[in-house]
Amino acid sequence: MNQQHFFSTLFTVMRKEWRDFVRDRRTFLLTLLVAPLLYPVLFLGIGKLTQMRAETQLEKNLDLPVVGIERAPNLIAFLASYGINTHAAPADIDARVRAQQEDLALAIDADFDKDWTAGKPAKIDIITDSTRRNGDVKVARVSKVLEGYGNSIGAMRLLIRGINPAIAAPLRVGTRDMATQEAKNSQFMSVLLPMILTIFAFIGGAHLAMDTTAGERERQSLEPLLATPASRAALVGGKMLAAASLGLLSMLLILVSFKTSASLASGGIGSQMDVSFAAMGKLLLTLLPLVLIGTALITTLAAGAKSMKEAQSHIMWLMMLPMLPAYGLMAYPLKDTALWQYAVPFLSQNQLIQKITRGEAASLQQWGLYLASSLALATILWALAVWRYKQEKLAISA
Repeated sequence: MNQQHFFSTLFTVMRKEWRDFVRDRRTFLLTLLVAPLLYPVLFLGIGKLTQMRAETQLEKNLDLPVVGIERAPNLIAFLASYGINTHAAPADIDARVRAQQEDLALAIDADFDKDWTAGKPAKIDIITDSTRRNGDVKVARVSKVLEGYGNSIGAMRLLIRGINPAIAAPLRVGTRDMATQEAKNSQFMSVLLPMILTIFAFIGGAHLAMDTTAGERERQSLEPLLATPASRAALVGGKMLAAASLGLLSMLLILVSFKTSASLASGGIGSQMDVSFAAMGKLLLTLLPLVLIGTALITTLAAGAKSMKEAQSHIMWLMMLPMLPAYGLMAYPLKDTALWQYAVPFLSQNQLIQKITRGEAASLQQWGLYLASSLALATILWALAVWRYKQEKLAISA
């Protein structure tokens, strides 16, 4: 009977919080729909920007300033045949590259002609600022053309001397790339997508979780609720269930939006990942424990806040938590085969999301450890929130 009363109270509180939240139509719609509406813009925008960059820097003619342009006429003609148009560089070319007025330039050494005639390596410098990513595609394009020019001239010199150019290449190195096609085409999104999904899953129900505790405390409507004979565990459970269901509904809409935008972005980044219904189901299963963890943590924090404004001040550092694994993996990449990673919050979600979108399958051990550790953490945070609710000072409004 006690158990029946517990669940009856839990669902009653959940319905009450949902009813109060839905009354504010504008807040409800903004909380629920902003992220799903942003997803198509994000994916279609990234795909379009990537396409525009490729067309601008790879397919169109490239304008290249050259220091000492008169010293290598054959090289200049070779560059022109690949769509790289050259012109004499101004005297302050180094400063212009540093100031981003030019993406890159070439500097032909003063002894280029003498070294070329003597059969020595003739020096050419690519002037660029490696800390600026806007010119990296152009630098790679020019470097590849220069490398091709050097290889062709080297082969001709050997042929003139009656030597087979293959002698200068004792090894023929090949690469067998074992990456799936999805993994090859989604390298950029493998960093961005887990970060975005984990952030929205973690704080998706934040507004409702804060409003049902700190907001009600500020409005002085929490004290009458605490005065009822209902157990604190049922009250906390009902409020958390309302916030978690909002976060889960938001995540479901986000995943639908993700799949839809991937289908619309034909040839784009999103369409090159695994976005099947099975993959979306796995993503939802991956993000569900994070919704519970985020709701429980935010409820605990809100229970210690004296006002809604104080509770909302936690959002900034809470949003940083899901980003930490992505930044850490950039600096120190880890193999996703180590089992311990699937017990670490945020890192485990990051690794699973990457596996799913790459078209790979996680093992039963990895899934089991992830779900067990995540649900255990959510339970601990729920117990902590219940403990905060049992404190008498919670009933005192600010």
